Amino acid sequence: MSGPRVLAIMGSGETAPTMAKVHRALFERFEPGPVPAAILDTPYGFQENADELSARTVRFFDESVGREVGVASYRSRDVDAVTAATAVARIREARYLMAGPGSPSYALRQWADGPIPAALADGLQDGGILTMASAAALTLGTVTIPVYEVYKVGDDPTWLSGLDLLGPVTGWQAAVVPHYDNAEGGNHDTRFCYMGERRLRMLEAQLTPGTFVLGVDSHTALVLDLDRRTAAVSGLGGVTIRVAGRGTVFPAGSEVAFETVAEVARGLAVGETVDIGWEPGRDLQGRPDPRTGQPVRSVEPLRDEMTDLEGTFIAAMGHGDSRAAVAALLDLDSAIEGRIRAGEDSPDLDNARSTFRALIARLGEAAAAGGTDPRATVAPFVETLLVLRARARDSRDWPTADLIRDRLTAAGVEVRDGADDSTWDLVGPPVGPAPT
Repeated sequence: MSGPRVLAIMGSGETAPTMAKVHRALFERFEPGPVPAAILDTPYGFQENADELSARTVRFFDESVGREVGVASYRSRDVDAVTAATAVARIREARYLMAGPGSPSYALRQWADGPIPAALADGLQDGGILTMASAAALTLGTVTIPVYEVYKVGDDPTWLSGLDLLGPVTGWQAAVVPHYDNAEGGNHDTRFCYMGERRLRMLEAQLTPGTFVLGVDSHTALVLDLDRRTAAVSGLGGVTIRVAGRGTVFPAGSEVAFETVAEVARGLAVGETVDIGWEPGRDLQGRPDPRTGQPVRSVEPLRDEMTDLEGTFIAAMGHGDSRAAVAALLDLDSAIEGRIRAGEDSPDLDNARSTFRALIARLGEAAAAGGTDPRATVAPFVETLLVLRARARDSRDWPTADLIRDRLTAAGVEVRDGADDSTWDLVGPPVGPAPT
């Protein structure tokens, strides 16, 4: 088997818009035509919604990457012999294979002393692309952080033995840390895959000499070309080489030789530092961002913007100012869409979506309260809701589209979908409770 030999490491967002471009570029390394591709479900195999996660990933590749992928299902080392053999066969047949979110410690337990690690390693050597993201990325190095056990359960920071797929193909002795720039903690430090600075220093003290931390930011990919022996960074952040608290960052757009990475690690180990002009989190307001060449502009945190717009909406509704209420709702929709296009994936975004839907429900209730001229009274609200529903349908956000239609139906508004747009009529409220 011949073809590209590539190992891609994604810090997070493997099914977000930012990484769709990276996936497409990786597929383009193959000759034109269909490429056998699969996702490996082990890291999230313990989750009750594992089937849904697999289906969502398959749909992402179909709709956002334009490629058909199958599922190599190996959720537990206790699967029957036929299931195990089928999973290994799909892994070995796949020219493009991805494993992603879940638990790194769970994945390692299922893979230990089994056929999966050898199948992954052989795929890299024989010619193919292996993409390891989020939890799966943690398993690539000589050691692995048991994230859930430390961050959620409170175990002392310690390392697990990793697969060490990285060492044989790069010559690096590294511990891979995705979600390196994570900021979900808000008022506490969740950088370095939720470890924070204090716990990462404890972990660094346990590393054997010569081992460095390879940190990959969220929505960022490190693409390792094994034949050219080059490491290229793409996405929204950077890749950090860190030893004993000292680090050097390679920003998006960087491409260096494997040996350069090793040299940087050796320099850091003896107290040298290399400043290449950019670090995640540095205050660059008004200065050029080396990732884009454009001036950096501050962005209001989504939670603050959501709170402001929710307040504006509520105040407008209280004053009967439908125009201002609708404007606030549209502004919130735009803020959410902007974050989605930028590849954001955070609890704040989920909370904003929930708030947006709650405000839609409130708007539907206001429409149901009508005045002496019902159609004229509710028309501004209904038309706005139909615009938002059309946007939701265009982006395949079916839960939101269904919610809007159900709320309108509960308010006595019948929606008729046509080939080009939707029309509506007042038919009176239905019998029975409104949907929730």
